[in-house]
Amino acid sequence: MVHIGITTSFEEGEQRLHLAYVTAVERAGGMPLIVPVLETDAALNAFVDLLDGLILTGGPAITDGMIGPLPADLADTDPVRLRSDKRVLAAFRSGNKPVLGICYGMQLLNAVDGGSIYADVERQRAGALVHAAHRGADAHPVHVKPGTHLHRILQQDTFPVNTRHVQAVADVGASFRVAATAPDGVVEAIESEDGAVLGVQFHPERMGAAMLPLFRHLVERAHERARRKGPS
Repeated sequence: MVHIGITTSFEEGEQRLHLAYVTAVERAGGMPLIVPVLETDAALNAFVDLLDGLILTGGPAITDGMIGPLPADLADTDPVRLRSDKRVLAAFRSGNKPVLGICYGMQLLNAVDGGSIYADVERQRAGALVHAAHRGADAHPVHVKPGTHLHRILQQDTFPVNTRHVQAVADVGASFRVAATAPDGVVEAIESEDGAVLGVQFHPERMGAAMLPLFRHLVERAHERARRKGPS
């Protein structure tokens, strides 16, 4: 059984994680492991060596590559978490291990790859819908681009998603392409050319069986890489 690391929130010195992330990985056939905030590179690299795949979970704001100031109703990410997430992600990307970024996680993938982020997409992008649930947003459809890995994984042209974000991808990082958009054109998913790294703006862990193929894809890619690597 492959080991899938799951990052956590970090508030007032405590790491927390919604159970839905753990359940989604378990149902997809992976063994979920919580990624701790580690101080030393030696400890971090040793822990990453235990993992075959990674989920970067949702969170507050991304300020790397951000266009405009943060709105009053969105806090920035605790620097302890942000530093930890970047270090873990860098270790995964250097090892070509599969990654799934969710909401903040997708934005972090994009930002560290040189992409840009709207601080407040509703106010900065002409014609943008309200995408934040706390501002009154409701579910909306997502349109998946034909020929993408995401389309192959989900086997759907369009489907409804939850919407829980204020920020959104503006310019896509060099290693990614857009895989899905909202009706207003806001980016809802990005992917690497080989499909090993995916990012989604919505929260699939809260969407039940409909999004299980997304987590199965991560687990399958982790299996493939583990088989290629062989026993250590």
